Amino acid sequence: MREVAFDEPGSMVRWTEVPGPEPARVFVHGLGGTGAAIFGDVAGDARLGRRRTLVLDLPGHGLSDRPPDWDYSLEGHASAVARACTAAGVTGIDLVGHSLGADIAVVVAARNPGLVGRLVISEANLDPLPPAPDAPRFSQRIVHGGEAAFVESGYRHILATVPGWAPTLRLCDPVAVFRSARGLIAGTTPTMRELFYGLAIPRTFIRGEHGEPLLDEAGLQAAGARLEVIPDAGHMMMVDRPEAFVAALARALKG
Repeated sequence: MREVAFDEPGSMVRWTEVPGPEPARVFVHGLGGTGAAIFGDVAGDARLGRRRTLVLDLPGHGLSDRPPDWDYSLEGHASAVARACTAAGVTGIDLVGHSLGADIAVVVAARNPGLVGRLVISEANLDPLPPAPDAPRFSQRIVHGGEAAFVESGYRHILATVPGWAPTLRLCDPVAVFRSARGLIAGTTPTMRELFYGLAIPRTFIRGEHGEPLLDEAGLQAAGARLEVIPDAGHMMMVDRPEAFVAALARALKG
């Protein structure tokens, strides 16, 4: 486990690392997840080839610190990921992000020219979204009730009613989860979609056939991004169809 400070008081973002040839691969998990749970098996799959590999826990998640006064915005998370890469001495990386981690990865690539050589994002939300109590995305539902309500009861409600999420969510700070969800649906300026389309590096967008709706497929293709669809998979495609997900990731990282 390695670490580096991501804020002025010295809160630490942490990651595990496997040695290998560079350019390195960096994996960024989604909301309420941890690096090992989401990408542990994927990152070490032999079909991806041996590379130096970093698997991060985002601030407020897993083994990273959880300062109560931090904003947990996309920009903040992206800065923490970039600091980890700087501390590790890696550049020209293959950056892989899922869900919240996908949006963070877009911001990392856009704000740090030269750091990312190839970008692979899965189930990303590339557009601002409103808070909504019945929305398909958990991030919208979490933010709708407000931070105090989520910390007081919403967090425990998800732990009790969404068993597939509970094992990693319980390792995350409720304030961090709420503010990360708020940052995710608020997005960035320019939008994540505009940032993603404007990148001049190889990019791949992976989605589950039954995952989040795909918007502007024509725009993705016109921007030169590769699209991979995992059949019979939902949002958590690395759980639903791990073999197919690794195969798609290997194609995206080929060369």
